Amino acid sequence: MANKPKVQDRDRRAKIEAMRKAEQAKERRKSMIFVIVAIVVGVGLVAAVAIPSYIKSKNDPAKKSMTSFGVSLAAASCSTVQTTKGTNTQALRTHVADGTIEQYKTVPPSYGPHWASPIYPSREFYTERDRPQMERLVHNLEHGYTLVWYDSTIKGDALQQLKDLAVSARTSDQAGPGQKFIVSPWDDAYGKFPAGKHIGMSHWGAADSHTELCGKVSGPAVDKFMTKYPATDAPEPNVA
Repeated sequence: MANKPKVQDRDRRAKIEAMRKAEQAKERRKSMIFVIVAIVVGVGLVAAVAIPSYIKSKNDPAKKSMTSFGVSLAAASCSTVQTTKGTNTQALRTHVADGTIEQYKTVPPSYGPHWASPIYPSREFYTERDRPQMERLVHNLEHGYTLVWYDSTIKGDALQQLKDLAVSARTSDQAGPGQKFIVSPWDDAYGKFPAGKHIGMSHWGAADSHTELCGKVSGPAVDKFMTKYPATDAPEPNVA
C-alpha cells in the first residue's frame, strides 16, 4: 500500500507533462498559422502592387514597336507616296507674319511658308480642342518632324491606337533627336482628304517633300514612311 501514493504521483506528473506538451503543440500550431497567414498577406500585398505595375509596364506603348498598333500595311489602304521635287528653296521656307493663313500646295502640307515659331516643346498627340496652328506645324516639318494627321472619322479604338502609336513613335530611331513626331487632327479648311482616306502623313525632306494618305490607322504604314523619310532628312535637321 505504501507504493500507491508514489504510483499516483507519477501518474499525476505524467498527466501534467502530457498536458504541458499538448499546450506547447497547440501554441506551435498557432504560431505556424500566424506565420503562414502573415506570409500569405505579405505575398498578397506585394502581388497587389507588383501585378498591376507589371501589367502597366507590359502594356506601355512606349515599350512597343510602332508596328504593334493599328492595322497591317496591306489593310491600311494607303496611296502611293506623292513627292514634290525641289522644295528646299528660300521662297518656300519664308517666314510669314503670325496670323497669316497659308494655302498649301499639298493635302496635307509637306512644305511651304510658315510662321516664325514652330510648336516647341511639342506633345506627341493633339486633339481638335488643342490643335496647333497649321502654319506653325509646317515649321516643325522644316525641322525634320514627321506629321501624321487624322480626320473626324477616327474615333474609339482607332483613335486610341493612334494615341498609342504616337507614344511609340516618339521613342523610335526614325523620330531622331528631340523626338520629332507629332499627330494632329486635320483641318478641312486646308483642303479635304480624298474619299476613303482618313490618315495623312507629311515629311519635308532636304531636297524634296512627301505626303501619303491612308484609309486606316496603321503602325506599319507610319513605320515604313518614317524609315524612308527620317528626321535627319530635312532642310533644318539640327534645329529642335
